[in-house]
Amino acid sequence: MATLLTLWILLSIVVYAFQRQIIFQGDPLPLDHTFQFELETPFEEHFLSTPDGISLNALYFSTLLPRKGAILYFHGNADNLQRWGQYSADLTQRGYDVFMIDYRAYGKSGGETDEAAYYRDAQLAYDWLLKKFPPEQILLYGRSLGASIASQLATKVKARCLILETPFDNIQHAMETSMPVLYLPWPLDYHFNNDQHIPLVPYPIYIFHGTKDLVVPYRSAAQLKPLLKFTDTFYTIEGGGHKDLGTFLSFQESLNQILE
Repeated sequence: MATLLTLWILLSIVVYAFQRQIIFQGDPLPLDHTFQFELETPFEEHFLSTPDGISLNALYFSTLLPRKGAILYFHGNADNLQRWGQYSADLTQRGYDVFMIDYRAYGKSGGETDEAAYYRDAQLAYDWLLKKFPPEQILLYGRSLGASIASQLATKVKARCLILETPFDNIQHAMETSMPVLYLPWPLDYHFNNDQHIPLVPYPIYIFHGTKDLVVPYRSAAQLKPLLKFTDTFYTIEGGGHKDLGTFLSFQESLNQILE
């Protein structure tokens, strides 16, 4: 018992002390980095200027099919657009343009990690895309950490729907469920509360989560089920992990239904 108590205390100290490093794992890129992808679709690089003077790097992927609309995509907590850009193919091959931004302190984007600033930057990206598409042709897509950014934005703007891949209910509970001996008695500095955002989203929500996700445990995402409307759908991908849902036929078929 004493050993477990000591382990809990030490683990809690580490989590509180290094929460920024645990949550945000962005990889900077030099400004002269040239993006290269094994994709057939063309893409453009853009920089968005925030009201507080930060430059945000963004990529815009154009579908080669008859265009149905555009997807504003918010990626996970690690790496940068050089990794995440490849995931645009799942969406462009279904007739959608894809717009992605790198968060502050990720890739070529300036600034420091800041949850409130990420929400403001999401609005900036939406406003940029709104100049090209009406709200009914814009879909919001969030993956892992990006799910909470997408869901917060969805409470503020009009869109066709909100798609969340491997989301958690909130960052604190997700961390606790991923480490069985961990219980955090005080709030973290960061919240990323999907469970507070989702009940406020007026249009359809589609959630995908795998039962073998070791990064964001399924039971963290399952806390979102009672918050969904009758127009929303929670897709359980049996055997799916955190990074491989795209390899499952059930995921691809469900995505087809949503994006049709």
